[in-house]
Amino acid sequence: MGTISLRMDEEDAKFIKEYAKDNNITVSALLRNAVLEKIENEIDLELYHTAMKQHIRNPQVLSFDEMMKETDF
Repeated sequence: MGTISLRMDEEDAKFIKEYAKDNNITVSALLRNAVLEKIENEIDLELYHTAMKQHIRNPQVLSFDEMMKETDF
């Protein structure tokens, strides 16, 4: 398991520790979850922008029923 060190001022550290304690989670889990969620959100946003660019170039629209039929559901 890897270790990452993080430096911050005492006020921020106290705030994070209190939040973690109030939510019954370790500081490590809190920071890990927050960073991974941030990365996932940025990936999702990038995928959205890519899909919108493709849609603008080829504005094909399917109804829900058409999509279900096309994907054999």
